[in-house]
This record gives sequence, structure tokens and C-alpha cells, in this order.
Amino acid sequence: MRLSVEQFRAWENKCVTLLGMSGVGKTRLAALLRRHNWFHYSGDYRIGTRYLDEPILDNIKQQAMQVPFLRDLLRSDSIYIANNITVDHLKPLSTFLGKLGDVTRGGLPLAEFKRRQGLHHRAEIAAMTDVPEFICKAQAIYGYQHFVNDAGGSLCELDDPQVLELLDRHTLVLYVEATTDDARALIARAEQDPKPLYYREAFLEAELAAYLLERRLPTVEAIEPDDFVRWIFPRLFCSRLPRYQAIAARYGYSVSSAEVAAVTSEHDFLELVARALSRPIAAVDVASEAGGISAAGPR
Repeated sequence: MRLSVEQFRAWENKCVTLLGMSGVGKTRLAALLRRHNWFHYSGDYRIGTRYLDEPILDNIKQQAMQVPFLRDLLRSDSIYIANNITVDHLKPLSTFLGKLGDVTRGGLPLAEFKRRQGLHHRAEIAAMTDVPEFICKAQAIYGYQHFVNDAGGSLCELDDPQVLELLDRHTLVLYVEATTDDARALIARAEQDPKPLYYREAFLEAELAAYLLERRLPTVEAIEPDDFVRWIFPRLFCSRLPRYQAIAARYGYSVSSAEVAAVTSEHDFLELVARALSRPIAAVDVASEAGGISAAGPR
């Protein structure tokens, strides 16, 4: 959605989609706006509670059934397992995605890993398709004046133009660009605490082949799950940069994570968007934006 600064300021029911890598401040900003009459729509929360709720619970139950004490209680319906995902606590979703590799070290076989990736892909498309409906609900049912769509970090991986066009029709797309310092911090965090992530299938296939060759491993079953996540994350980060930038160039506007970090009130946010709208829309040199970050990590 392209708007002038004047049109944005006069927009009675503002609707904004926040786009960018996980860790650049989107959820912090959305939570701040929630305290100022903005409905906070979390894409990951919608995925976990609506579209992957049953697969997540099935995965937890499958693990619980391996414990004799819990198995007997579950089979006799003496206990039940509930999914307690919140906007600020999405670990059940992350745990369901899992990590690729040796099952004896907590990994998943390639076929099962791809199955879960496929489920997440379809769920994310569905969650973003729900945005217009929730814009209406936010106003008609809950009485919120404005709407912020806190999109997942993998939205740029969907390869579904219809989703982007739908978001463009109903919201102003604001891309939060990671600074070089952010990139280094995110890569360092992935090194220390490697977490499950979503990968485009073509990207996964190419990088998996490169990893097996580099590590001289015969099969996927020999992969140490955390090592693979640590190895692939810088490559994932770099692969997403041009995708985010292309979305912003075609559909929206860009702000830096440093600018977002400085936002402490709704007024600050509105002024930040106004500044973004007043800037010339131009292509960005992704290589220079990456600073000292390469696919092999920070230099």
C-alpha cells in the first residue's frame, strides 16, 4: 500500500504489516502498540494455535507415550495435554519444526523434517490470508482502532505473490532492516542457542548437499542437528536479505532496526512511519547492507 504522509496521518484505522528477520524488534514494537489501541496479530501465534495446533499436540503426545507412566494415563483418558502457546511464548511451534539429523541426538529424518516444513509453509500462507478477516474482527468485535500484523521471519520465503498482494491491499508493509550489528548478534545467538527454523525447499536442498560435502558425511542420518543449524543460519540470513528488500521495494517501505529500537511510544512509531513514507523508494545494494556478513558468518 503506497500512501503519502498526509494520507497516512489521516488514515482513521491504520493497518501495518511488520516484516523482517526474527530478532529485529517487530514483536517488541507490536507489543508496545498493543497498549495504544492497536490489535496485535501475531502470524506465528495464529499458525501455532489454529493451523498447527493438532500436529503440535500429536508430536507432544507421541513423546509422552514413550514414558510408561504418562502412556497409561493418556490411554485411560486420566490426563490430557493442551497447547499453551502465547504471543510471547512460541516454543511449542519451534519444537514441532525440529532439527534435521541424527535421531539419537534429537534430530529428525529428512522425510519427516520436510513434512513438517511443508505443514508450516501452508500454515503461514493461511495465517497471512486471515489478516483481512482479523482486521475486521479487531474493530467490530474487540473495538481496536488500529491493526498491526507481526509477520513471521519466514514470510519472505513463501514464494506466494497472492499473499503479498493481499497484505499490500489491506496493510502498509514496513520492512525492519537488520543492521550489521544485528546480523552479527543474530548469528552469534544462533551459534550459542541453535533453534529450529523454516527453510525454502530449494534452499534446503542446495545447502544440505553443500553441508554434507563440506563435513564429509555420508548421509543425513549422520548430521549433528545443532551443528547443521549453526552452519546454515548465516547462509539463511544472507539468502533472505534480497527477498526482504524486493518485497519492500515493490510493496512497502523500509526502516532500520536501530530506528525501531528508538521507538518508545505510539507517537514515535507514527513519526517513524511518516519519515519512511517521505523517503525516496530506491533499490538497495544488498551486498553493502550486509556489511561484514557473508554466508559463512561474520568476518
